[in-house]
Amino acid sequence: MSLVKPVRGKAPVFGADCFLAETAVVVGDVEMGDRCSVWFHAVVRGDVNSIRMGDQVNVQDGAVIHCTFEKAATRIGNNVSIGHNAIVHGCTVRDNVLVGMGSILMDHCDVGSYSIIAAGAVVPQGTVIPEGSIYAGVPARKIGEVRPELRTGEIERIAKAYTRYSGWFREGSPED
Repeated sequence: MSLVKPVRGKAPVFGADCFLAETAVVVGDVEMGDRCSVWFHAVVRGDVNSIRMGDQVNVQDGAVIHCTFEKAATRIGNNVSIGHNAIVHGCTVRDNVLVGMGSILMDHCDVGSYSIIAAGAVVPQGTVIPEGSIYAGVPARKIGEVRPELRTGEIERIAKAYTRYSGWFREGSPED
């Protein structure tokens, strides 16, 4: 059973049809929209500040969503995929974003809609990523623009896929 726990008098709030894997941890001042999923060994820790997530956000295996005490809350928009082992810390991730596996987003970053953060990228504190950008590297730099086929073929496809995958773990779910 996943760990869902209040901290300092604030308990997580979940929208409709959310999925939490058995080893997921969601604590404190966290609000999730509808059809969100938090996967195995992922941590969403709203103990020192607030975390707000829109609809259809997936936090993949081993990812950590956190914030900074009295300085940086975390805001995640709709249709966002947080890749395996990524760290999203005290920043804003707008709608329709793909955060690649193992990437790190530091405090006060602002990731524009329809952007992709490449796997392993480290986005330094305070970086503003324009809408529709691809950022990669350490430190992360803009390497391109998100073409329309990446919007539908990657960003939107992955967000929808994780909603589908979460259905596989519900009791009595169909195989597809």
